[in-house]
Amino acid sequence: MLKTGTGWKVFLCMMLAASLVVGASSCKKNVPGEEPVAAVKQTEETPTEATPATPVEEAKPETAAEPEQITDAAAVEAAAAAPAGDETLGTPGPGMAPLPLELPKPMFVGTPTNINVPNLMKPRGKPRPPFYAPEGCVNLAAGKTVASTDDMPIIGEIDMITDGDKEAADGSYVELGPFLQHITIDLEKQCEIYAVLVWHYHKQARVYFDVIVQTADDPDFITNVKTLFSNDIDNSAGLGIGKDMHYIETSEGHLVDAKGVKARYVRLYSNGNNANDLNNYIEVEVWGKPAE
Repeated sequence: MLKTGTGWKVFLCMMLAASLVVGASSCKKNVPGEEPVAAVKQTEETPTEATPATPVEEAKPETAAEPEQITDAAAVEAAAAAPAGDETLGTPGPGMAPLPLELPKPMFVGTPTNINVPNLMKPRGKPRPPFYAPEGCVNLAAGKTVASTDDMPIIGEIDMITDGDKEAADGSYVELGPFLQHITIDLEKQCEIYAVLVWHYHKQARVYFDVIVQTADDPDFITNVKTLFSNDIDNSAGLGIGKDMHYIETSEGHLVDAKGVKARYVRLYSNGNNANDLNNYIEVEVWGKPAE
């Protein structure tokens, strides 16, 4: 019995010890602070694992490329908005050659910003491209006779308009009276005309009004009259409303594409300018060759 009782006691002690161990283990899971520590460890580990593939770093190349795309688009837009120029340029091809134009030196530099004129062409901002015409074209107006509605100019002489001097210095230009005036150049024979260049006055930035260029077979402009250019936007010259734009005078002169029209006489109108009511001419060139 003693052995049995002793054995029972030993068994009970062992069971009690085992329950204490289990109880201690169960209590340990419920100790405050243990799980928060584990949670903190997970939180600390999470950003560490995501750091190598940061979304911001992947977006950087796209952000860097964006300004370049905008710049290219702006360049395309600027090119599209650039003026087509003051003429329909001749097309290169067999039997065609650029006109051998000799330009005077510029008298002013920069783009004028204080000219308030409607229907004004934007400055080209670069040299005019070559104008192509059939090979063998010459300045038919060189030294030719000029007639004018004002036969007593305020400054200069009428024949200076075809003397080859295109400079804007004093003594190189003719100044006609105010309001609507015109000059007429006699080419002395029927000619094929491909371009007309006119320099009114390029010492200052000016815009001349009612600039009209016509050709005809007779000095009275009755037969075979062709209008090559007109920026008379309100028909103040009485020759019809023009569809061409006003332009700022430069040392390049204004080039009008005559498209090979056949004529003997060339007439140019003007009706004052944005600075005053007077009409100026430095030089007029008529490029072409005698008609066959």
